[in-house]
Amino acid sequence: MFTGASETLRLSGIDDDINTSGRYDSVKARGVRMDRATQRNDIWRALSVPDFIVGSVAAVTETGSLVAGSASGSQLPGYVGAAARAIWVVGAQKIVPDLPSALRRVEEHCLPLENKRAKKAYGKPSALNRVLILNAETEPGRGTVLLLREAIGF
Repeated sequence: MFTGASETLRLSGIDDDINTSGRYDSVKARGVRMDRATQRNDIWRALSVPDFIVGSVAAVTETGSLVAGSASGSQLPGYVGAAARAIWVVGAQKIVPDLPSALRRVEEHCLPLENKRAKKAYGKPSALNRVLILNAETEPGRGTVLLLREAIGF
């Protein structure tokens, strides 16, 4: 199981539960124990094709499109379809009317907040290097959106 970097998952406790409780086979926990210099490709393979990916998105349009922004792109293969199952946990404040509003939200709202978080966590700013728009799921039942009634995350 792989968790994409997400304030929603962190604030909800989901990230900590999956990655540190020992109850799940966490790709992140395994990756930390691997040597980045000699096992880089193995780490990226594990991140790219997990059985389950749990994450969030920056926006959900009223027509159901999901929009994710990413600096590294590590969660995107799983989101797109490489993971057998995808679960997105989304705060109610992320609902927007349309795709232009979603893209604006990513750039004007989420990126500045993520920059602050990244500077504190890694000592350097984030970047909007990749943007993913999911309009529909081709495999019925593969993706699940848990829309929370509360505002949580960016």
